[in-house]
Amino acid sequence: MKTVSQEVQELSIKSLESTFTKLSNAYTSMTVKGSNTTLVKKRRDAVKVGLESLQDVWCNGEFFYDRETIVQSTEILLSIIPSIDKQLAKAKKGSPQKTVNERRIIALKLAIESLENRLV
Repeated sequence: MKTVSQEVQELSIKSLESTFTKLSNAYTSMTVKGSNTTLVKKRRDAVKVGLESLQDVWCNGEFFYDRETIVQSTEILLSIIPSIDKQLAKAKKGSPQKTVNERRIIALKLAIESLENRLV
């Protein structure tokens, strides 16, 4: 995995933690409303796997996922990036939303790289 600064590591972990929390809250809200939660659950679980992979690499965390889960999580994380790219294109330069989405893209790409390295 490519070397990144301590600051990028911390921002990436915080970004994925925030994304996980948002997806968890959305999942809970949608469950209460009786909405279809399949996509949100898949994304939430994939973000968790990606987050734990980065924490394992950078913070000596623990990672116990099997190959199938890693492959599925990688695919799901890859599928999230285009929607964030669209949001990023609409965000105004220097806006908080632009910063959040830029960090989220970096975090997702690093998580994907980390997961792909586990498949080698």
